[in-house]
Amino acid sequence: MLYYHVKMKQGEKMQISRLFEIVYILLDKKTVTAKELSERFGVSTRTIYRDVETLSGAGIPIYMSKGKGGGIRLLDNFVLNKSMLSEGEQTEILTALSALRAVHYTEAQNALSKLSGIFGKASQNWIKVNFSHWHGFDRKFETIKEAILSKKVISFDYHGREQGKTSRFAEPLQLRFNANAWYLYAFCRIRQDMRTFKISRMENVKITEAVYDRAYDEKNEQNENYDMGNFVKIVLKIDNSQGYRIFDEFSDHEVLKNSEGSFTIMLCYPEDEWVYGYILSFGHYAEVLEPPHIRAIITERLEKSLEKYL
Repeated sequence: MLYYHVKMKQGEKMQISRLFEIVYILLDKKTVTAKELSERFGVSTRTIYRDVETLSGAGIPIYMSKGKGGGIRLLDNFVLNKSMLSEGEQTEILTALSALRAVHYTEAQNALSKLSGIFGKASQNWIKVNFSHWHGFDRKFETIKEAILSKKVISFDYHGREQGKTSRFAEPLQLRFNANAWYLYAFCRIRQDMRTFKISRMENVKITEAVYDRAYDEKNEQNENYDMGNFVKIVLKIDNSQGYRIFDEFSDHEVLKNSEGSFTIMLCYPEDEWVYGYILSFGHYAEVLEPPHIRAIITERLEKSLEKYL
């Protein structure tokens, strides 16, 4: 008897879930045949007909029509009760789900479709994120995202400026996009401290079986360490012909327009090979004014490059 009771309870839960799913589908697709629903849920068409009767008896304005173009549908303009959320809150929810969908969160599309139907609003494709120009970044991003959501420890090799390549185990807490690059904010189990890792410097990222319960805490950020080299303040003078890059790449930095048309820019970046290469990418259009040691490094590298052509 107990087994029979449990099986009945499970069947009831499955039916309730199926009933809600049918309403969501009708809100999204407007008209669906009983055959389509039976194939989707793996039940008979007779069961679908009973579900329609159950929904109708519960006050849902659902009906069936026969013939070409017929099927199961809801009365036009029907939406589920949404009085608990204001118009602004509904829009914010759909906006947030659109952002999640843009970074390939697999559950976001289903939730977005359902809530768009419930709220009676069309979802807006207002954002798109494309990682395809970074070889292997898509897979790396997906792995880290999955680890954060499942609260699993990750292992990876990290290429640092001072220590070179090291193996790490970390509790990933947050993905961040800053200064045109992606970073991972995590608790490093090797260093026993909070760290920020540049994702492009991570390789062989794998999810382990170890689970963690640490939660993201903004209070820790003021003491966080960056495993990306020491930050340095850099002052650049850039020719006015590079104005397009100024506006593309330095919109959130302090930029001064000089009287002759050039730009003076104050930056604060981790000092590493990337910074040297970035400065050199401007060629003869940029000059390092400060600090002296970086000016010397750039001068030395330019001289070595020139030697190859003499």
